[in-house]
Amino acid sequence: MRNGIRIRRLRLHAGGRTYDVDFRTGSDLTRPLSIIAGAFGTGKTTILEFVDYCLGASDHPRHPEITPKIRAATLEAELSGTPYLIQRIVGEPSTFAYVLPGRLDHIGPAAVPERRPLRPAGAPNSLSSFLLAHCKLEGVRLRAGDTDPLSFRDLMWLCFLPNDRLDDRNLLFENVPMKNFKLRQVFDVVFDVHDDQAIEVGRRIRTLEAEIDAASAAHRTAGSVIAELAPGTRAELEEQARDAKAEMAGCTAALAELDARVRADTGFAEDLRERHRAAAGSARAAAGALRDRETQAQRMAGLRVTYADEVSKLVMLAEAGSLFPPMRLDLCPSCLNQVAAGDARCATCDTPLDPAPAGPPDVQAELRSARARLAELTEYLDTLEREIPGLRAAAVRTTEAEARAAAELDAVTAGAVTPYLAQRDAVTRRREEASCALQQAVAALRLVQSLERRAAAVADLSAQLTTLRTETPLGGGHGERAAVVARVSRRFRDILREWHFPRAGEAFVAEDLTPFVRGKPYASASPGGRTLIALAWQLAIFEIAWETRSSHPGFLLVDSPQKNLGQTSGPEAGDGPGIDRVYRHLEDWLAGPGAGAQIVVADNTPPPTAAADVIVRFSRRADRPPYALIDDQFD
Repeated sequence: MRNGIRIRRLRLHAGGRTYDVDFRTGSDLTRPLSIIAGAFGTGKTTILEFVDYCLGASDHPRHPEITPKIRAATLEAELSGTPYLIQRIVGEPSTFAYVLPGRLDHIGPAAVPERRPLRPAGAPNSLSSFLLAHCKLEGVRLRAGDTDPLSFRDLMWLCFLPNDRLDDRNLLFENVPMKNFKLRQVFDVVFDVHDDQAIEVGRRIRTLEAEIDAASAAHRTAGSVIAELAPGTRAELEEQARDAKAEMAGCTAALAELDARVRADTGFAEDLRERHRAAAGSARAAAGALRDRETQAQRMAGLRVTYADEVSKLVMLAEAGSLFPPMRLDLCPSCLNQVAAGDARCATCDTPLDPAPAGPPDVQAELRSARARLAELTEYLDTLEREIPGLRAAAVRTTEAEARAAAELDAVTAGAVTPYLAQRDAVTRRREEASCALQQAVAALRLVQSLERRAAAVADLSAQLTTLRTETPLGGGHGERAAVVARVSRRFRDILREWHFPRAGEAFVAEDLTPFVRGKPYASASPGGRTLIALAWQLAIFEIAWETRSSHPGFLLVDSPQKNLGQTSGPEAGDGPGIDRVYRHLEDWLAGPGAGAQIVVADNTPPPTAAADVIVRFSRRADRPPYALIDDQFD
């Protein structure tokens, strides 16, 4: 069956590496049964949840080893026989996905990612609509009204049996009546037995016809624009691109050869080159010494001016002390009465009096020190100024010597280099022309590839329309709902009987899809019994949908099929189901009526009989790789 979805590879992208899970055989085909084995907490369920996330789930696993490392997740899936890549950002759950044709590590040059939003699910460009189109269900609306389109997330209820639904009493979402009602509608839609099937198919045909008309108009418009540009056929453009790349490579090699010949033909001037290098080094050294001395002279001149000002101020202070006698205290600051010179206290109010200064301040020591520093600076500055003319002359001489050495080298090698200049210019022009030709060929090739993508989109829509027209109720539907439910019920009973479930002959699936065992609803069974019942119920729907070529995607994800089986007791215990019987049933069905379908199971300890179907086994032991999905989580 060409329609449907098959899981091929999952890749988690970290900062410096990737973590891959491969669901293919050695011949690049999708494995019918893929088992992910390993201890608790190694990432088995995480793999299934990331597959679900790439298919539009609202959130992704948030384990401590995932959140700081993983930046994006890419799912390689086969959609109606064509490989596609679906990528979503990890961190804050993204509201869109990038979809492009191709395979991991083999993305075609014409592959352009399409940004597909997750909501609203019924939008024509949404990820849900894209996936449903490959299940023959695009545009289907549920009975809740025209505002409630079928979403691929609804369809995943029949494609993914998570751990928490295995032994729960909410297998059919009985705790959420609207969700339970919607599940029954999804069942009817998948088996094409919903009440308004003919009306729905007709509406979908009209929708597809409108999309084909729009896509054909866009294809014709693009074709007319490209025809006016006349870029040529794909083969011609690819040949032009190859020729341009070859020409550029040849020009690069020719330039390298010319450079090597120039070096070889001018080898006789090695002595002159050495002299020129020596002269250039001397010129640089002389120029550096001159700059150093001139810079020091400028700085020392400013510092000398500062010390000269300090000396002038100190001299003025010394002279002021000799010209103006120090001030004496004649009146008491408290009572303002006359005081005698030399009194320590006021005779009237007994206020302590500050003694009169003994004389002008002594600045001679500081003046001598400042004059000494000024003299040292003056002497050093004079030395610099005497050296600068000689250094300037040396810089001029070395610069002139470098110029003479360069001129001599040019004069000697000009005759050897000149013949190559014209050749080098010609090769450079050829390389530039080849680069322009390559750019033009690539741009034209993109136009042609865009036109081909539009043609492929029209062909894909036409194929979907043909499929719908051949699968209308008048062309042979899948029968009434009661007959489909009866067939699922028989398969459910046969599976339980094959697993040696006690009194399996009494098991059946009711019209509302509720599974019954021993005359009671599944909710009354033990935890282990509910696990087996949920497995058999999900498998029965999947197997009948596949065998009747209904609108099921064609893959099934199962998490922890052995959950609670060790706790089975009471009437459901019997002689024990034996997990090997479960896997034997999967293998036999996939090899027979289920050929072409895909089942992925995450299990802690699958039986030895299923070892050939284990694609990875996580050990949770550092000495036995792989440790886990994120195998470097402790690095």
